[in-house]
Amino acid sequence: MFNKLIAALLPFHSRLVSASSPASLSRACRVLGPGPGSMEPAAVRCVAGEPKMTISFRVDGSHKHMQREQDEPLGKVLSRIACTLAKGKKKAKRSAGQQQQQQAAAADSPEPAVVKLYVDGSEVRETVLNAEAWRDGAVLQLGDVRYAVRRNEPAFTTAELPGSLLAGFPVCPKLEVEFGELDRCDLTWYKEKSPNCSAKGGGGGEEESAPDALWTQVGGARVYVPSNGDIGCRLKLVCTPKDEGGRQGRVEELLSAGAVEAGPGACTFDGRHAYTAGETAWPRLRLVSYNILADVYAQTELSKTLLYPYCAPYALQQDYRQNLIKKELAGYRADIVCLQEVDKGVFSDSLTPALDAFGLDGVFKLKEKQHEGLATFYRRTRWKLLSSHDITLSEALTSDPAHARLLEGVSANRALRDETAKRSTALQVSVLEDLQRAGRKVCVANTHLYWHPQGGNVRLVQMGVALRHLSLVMGQVAPGAPLIFCGDFNSSPSSGVLQLVTEGTLSRQHADWRGGEDGPAPSWSAMDLTSPFPPLLSACGPLAYTNYVGGFQGCLDYIFIQPQRMRVEQVVPMPAHRLVTAHTALPSVAHPSDHIALVCDLRWDP
Repeated sequence: MFNKLIAALLPFHSRLVSASSPASLSRACRVLGPGPGSMEPAAVRCVAGEPKMTISFRVDGSHKHMQREQDEPLGKVLSRIACTLAKGKKKAKRSAGQQQQQQAAAADSPEPAVVKLYVDGSEVRETVLNAEAWRDGAVLQLGDVRYAVRRNEPAFTTAELPGSLLAGFPVCPKLEVEFGELDRCDLTWYKEKSPNCSAKGGGGGEEESAPDALWTQVGGARVYVPSNGDIGCRLKLVCTPKDEGGRQGRVEELLSAGAVEAGPGACTFDGRHAYTAGETAWPRLRLVSYNILADVYAQTELSKTLLYPYCAPYALQQDYRQNLIKKELAGYRADIVCLQEVDKGVFSDSLTPALDAFGLDGVFKLKEKQHEGLATFYRRTRWKLLSSHDITLSEALTSDPAHARLLEGVSANRALRDETAKRSTALQVSVLEDLQRAGRKVCVANTHLYWHPQGGNVRLVQMGVALRHLSLVMGQVAPGAPLIFCGDFNSSPSSGVLQLVTEGTLSRQHADWRGGEDGPAPSWSAMDLTSPFPPLLSACGPLAYTNYVGGFQGCLDYIFIQPQRMRVEQVVPMPAHRLVTAHTALPSVAHPSDHIALVCDLRWDP
C-alpha cells in the first residue's frame, strides 16, 4: 500500500529509486545525492532476544530516535518515517511565517517523502521483518538523502568525567561501551590553552567545531594525571568507540564541569608507594585491605562535630576523598584489594571505572538495608574469578544447618540472639585462580564486623559463622587452596575474635562474652568456640594503629593467612607517626579515611 501511494504521487522519483539492479541504484545515487563515502550514518541497535530495536539518524539538523518491534514488517517503519518527515516539513513551514499558505493548503496532505531501504543495491521488500531487514551496510533513502546503516556499531552507553580534578591525581573517566572493546577505543585528552578560555566562547559550538583554537592535546591514554601547569584549566576527553574488527562508532566529547585545582601536597601514602613501585609475579602476590570510610558516615553530624571536627569540610566531601583513594590504591599496584565501607554509588561510579583503568576488575556485596558494603578487586591479567559465596552472617546463622550448634548456644540468651539478628554484617568470599599457574586457587574473604565497642560477644558469634562458612566453601570448591581473610574486624589484638582466629579456640571465660554495661548479653551466654582452621597468622604483625581519629588510636584491621601455605615477603610500613600526628588525626586534607590501608606481599609456599 505504501509503495502504491508513493508511486501514485511521485511516479518519476518512484521509477528512479525502485530500480533493483546495482547499476540502476548507482545511477539513482548520482541523481539523489552524494556518494557512499559521504553518506550520513543511521545507527541501528538490534540485539537477539530483545523484543524492540532502535533506529537513530539526523535529518534537517534534528536527531530522530525511533523504537520499533523487531518482528514488525519493514513497510510499517518506513511509512512511520515518511509521516515523521512530512510533519517536520509542515512544522518548518509554520516557523517560516507561511501561515496563510498553510491555511490555504489545509485540505491537502503534506507530500510524503520517498523512504526506502536497500541491501546490496536491491530494495528490501516491505514484508521483511525489521530484525532481518536492517543489516549492517544497508542504505536508507529519505527523499534525496541517503544514510549508511550501521547495525550494532560500537557505542558508549556511559561516558562521564569525575566532578573533582586535582593536580597530581589521576583522572579516570567512567566509560562503558556496547558492541566494542574499551581497550581498543581511541581516547585523546585536551586542556584549555589558557584558564577558562573556552568559557569566552559562551560554551557553545566554537570549542567543538574548532578544538585546536582553544585546546591543546595533552594525552592519549585511558588515565590522565593533570600537572600543576593544568591548574585553572578545564579538560576535555574525545572518545572514539571501536570494536575488535576496527569498526568505530559515534565520537563522544566530554568536557569537565570545573577546572583542575591544586592538590593537597604531600599525602600520608606517598612514601608507602616507594615500596610498591612494580607489580608482583608468581610466586608472589600483593594484598591490600582498607576501610575507605563510607560517605554516608563521613557526612553525619556526629562525624563533623565529634569524630572529625579538625577536618576541613571540603576534605570530607566524597569527590575530594575519592581522588585521594584512587591515587593511593593505584600506587600500591596490588593483585587483590579488599575494601570495606564502600558506598554503592562509589563502587559503580568511581572505583570501578578508576581501577578498571589500572587493570583491576571488582565484585561488590551490599549490606542489607544499607547503602554501603564490601568490594574485592583483582588484577585481571593475573587472576580469574571462579565463584563467589557471599552471605549475610545473621541470615546464615539462623537458616544454614551448618551453624545449628552455634545457634543453639546463642539462643540461650535472647538478648544476644536478637542483637546478632539485627546486624547486616556481610562476608564476601571470592575464589580466584592464578592465571600464571593454572589450577592454583586462593580463597579471599572480606568482612567488616559489628562496630560497637561493647559488642565483643556479637563479633564472636559473627566470626564463628564466618569461619565455619569459609571452611565449607573451601572444602567444596577450593580444597587445598590457601585462605586470605581481610577486613575491618573492629577488634583489638587482645580481643576474643583475635584469640579465636590466631589460636584456634576460645574459652567461655573470655571477657568478651560478658559484653559491656549496655552490651547485649550477660556472662551466662558464654560458650566455648573452636575454629575449623589451624591458627591463622596476622600477615602485617602487631601494629600500633590502623584506625586513627580524635580520641582513639588502635589496631582494628587485619590480613590473616594460613602460614602452612603462604608466607609474608614484605609488609609496607605504616605512615610515620610524625606524619600522622602532623595532621592531628585522620581523615584530613592529605588522607581520605580514618583507617590506614594494610599492604603486604605474600609468597606461595612451595
